[in-house]
Amino acid sequence: MFTVYAAQPNRDDPLAALVVGERDEPTPPPGWVRVAVRAASLNMHDLWTLRGVGIKPEQFPMILGCDGAGVLPDGTEVVIHSVISDPDWTGDETLDPKRTLLTERHQGTFADSVIVPARNVLPKPAGLSFTEAACMGTAWLTAYRMLFVKSGLRPGHTMLVQGASGGVSTALIALGKAAGLRVWVTGRSEAKRALVTELGADDVFESGARLPERVDGVFETVGKATWSHTIKSLKPGGTVVISGATSGDATAAELQRIFFLQLRVIGSTMGTREELGNLLSFCQQADIHPTIGTELPFEEAKTGFQTMLDGETAGKIVFSSKH
Repeated sequence: MFTVYAAQPNRDDPLAALVVGERDEPTPPPGWVRVAVRAASLNMHDLWTLRGVGIKPEQFPMILGCDGAGVLPDGTEVVIHSVISDPDWTGDETLDPKRTLLTERHQGTFADSVIVPARNVLPKPAGLSFTEAACMGTAWLTAYRMLFVKSGLRPGHTMLVQGASGGVSTALIALGKAAGLRVWVTGRSEAKRALVTELGADDVFESGARLPERVDGVFETVGKATWSHTIKSLKPGGTVVISGATSGDATAAELQRIFFLQLRVIGSTMGTREELGNLLSFCQQADIHPTIGTELPFEEAKTGFQTMLDGETAGKIVFSSKH
């Protein structure tokens, strides 16, 4: 079958490890299902996989892609949940010590078909296209959990999103606006700031700019480059929710400010199957649609990876199949 995969880890030149080519089609074991992939979205996690982060060398070659939407053999249209927990685990699967993501231990969605546990597929809402639905499983689910499960923010509060144009950031903007929050965003370029203004952000600032007032909550995916600004932007008692650190770990934790102002620092990783179901329902009910920055056929996957590597994203990057 046609696939996009990492042949081996390459920390310094990740795209040199990217291969577009044929692989054997897998056979679903008992309790698993085959999904014919219609669309799959690119995440930073895929670049980390190419670098060999979070995956053992013996796991290569690895088909990339955490997210996807497609069709079951009986014709049911589905969205894929990429968090695979131990079959005996109960409760929040993101806390399962044995849980994994697609592309870490199991082959991913950048292929004609993918196999996943039957519990890891959910019905695709009719109001979302395959391209839109393919964005939900990682970036949008991460944003949903950060905002509605972890932050404690309420309608009328002010939230700050650090970094203007990535998949999680654009999802936070859309979800925050739909939930009645005042949404502020920082962006490092005029083009990125213009994009989030079009997406409905209430105000947009240059990276590191002094804000008109402190905010109730900050959503962090950048890390080192924005961390100090994040902590300084919070009201006393405010909350920062962090789900990534694309610029590296913070060099200073700002501990004195955190304890003196009684700030809350909360980590958030992915989301549960139940939360993905709630996200899909919310998008359907509120008529929310993800921002697609780039849509390419799988054959042109390297172009999409290069766009992400260069930091030139403007929403989600999605690959579509020939089906």
